[in-house]
Amino acid sequence: MKNTLPTHMKAAIMHSTREITIESLPVPQISHDEVLIKVMAVGICGSDLHYYTHGRIGKYIVEKPIILGHECSGEIAAIGTAVDRFKVGDRVAVEPGVTCGYCEACKEGRYNLCPDVEFLATPPVDGAFVQYIKMRQDFVFAIPDTLSFEDAALIEPFSVGIHAAMRTKLQPGSTIAIMGMGPVGLMAVGAAKAFGAGTIIVTDLEPLRLEAAKKMGATHVINIREQDPLEEIKNITNGRGVDVAWETAGNPAALQSALATVRRGGKLAIVGLPSQNEIPLNVPFIADNEIDIYGIFRYANTYPKGINFLASGIVDTKHLVTDRYSLADTREAMERALNFKNECLKIIVYPND
Repeated sequence: MKNTLPTHMKAAIMHSTREITIESLPVPQISHDEVLIKVMAVGICGSDLHYYTHGRIGKYIVEKPIILGHECSGEIAAIGTAVDRFKVGDRVAVEPGVTCGYCEACKEGRYNLCPDVEFLATPPVDGAFVQYIKMRQDFVFAIPDTLSFEDAALIEPFSVGIHAAMRTKLQPGSTIAIMGMGPVGLMAVGAAKAFGAGTIIVTDLEPLRLEAAKKMGATHVINIREQDPLEEIKNITNGRGVDVAWETAGNPAALQSALATVRRGGKLAIVGLPSQNEIPLNVPFIADNEIDIYGIFRYANTYPKGINFLASGIVDTKHLVTDRYSLADTREAMERALNFKNECLKIIVYPND
């Protein structure tokens, strides 16, 4: 029997801050090198919450109605005439940023820096809180039957940690501190574990997140409400400091603290984005100790690793997803993620439930 696609689909459209309605839109028409994906799972990200509450992130401003959501997975519903990697019915994870492929950054393999990237749910590009999306085939990755759609959607935030690990050349047996245990920070714990870090120290102020970090692979957890992170990390490392620190919270104090924990000749990765542009850092400390500092912007060439790591079971995500919603309840899901950070970790929306 021939598979018949619908002509229209449901979409969660944000018309203004904190206002999302469910509407009907035409199913996207694909070109020769694109696939149509029936979206099965979408994670709510911190960037979604920024757009939802503030209508902007830095230079990216919501100026017209937009569909949020970029952490997604699904099933191939149709393929373009030139598509040779997939067939209808294949289960896939979606890398949400389509780049030009021709600029200097793309040619160097650092396509996350492409100036012409079209990234899902980054204005003016619509995202994945819909029943169907289209995507160029080279940004779609087959997943094994053993990997759930939920886990496949988590490959996007997982990729941030994988990219940080690759940028900082994290080695087996290394000592690492990760500051901030939001969903990206928790997946970063999984990345550190997958890359073989021997000691994984994490900080946060929410017991729920610290407990989840332990289950994700952290060897030491520090509640910054109750303990001085610098003193604790000094004790854990016998005064040496950590080989690598990742700041994932976007918090100025956490960034300064992360820098102070790094050993002589160590590395610091700035993963989280603070609300302000300028943050004082201890420059003499950086120079005297030859600290290497890495900016982390999204990721590049991470999806195959992410799929393999999650499929292997080395990273256990079952403790991460705490809430699940249908597409019709997208606004409620966003409000839950915004207002109950002490009760929920990762929220997944299911557009085709």
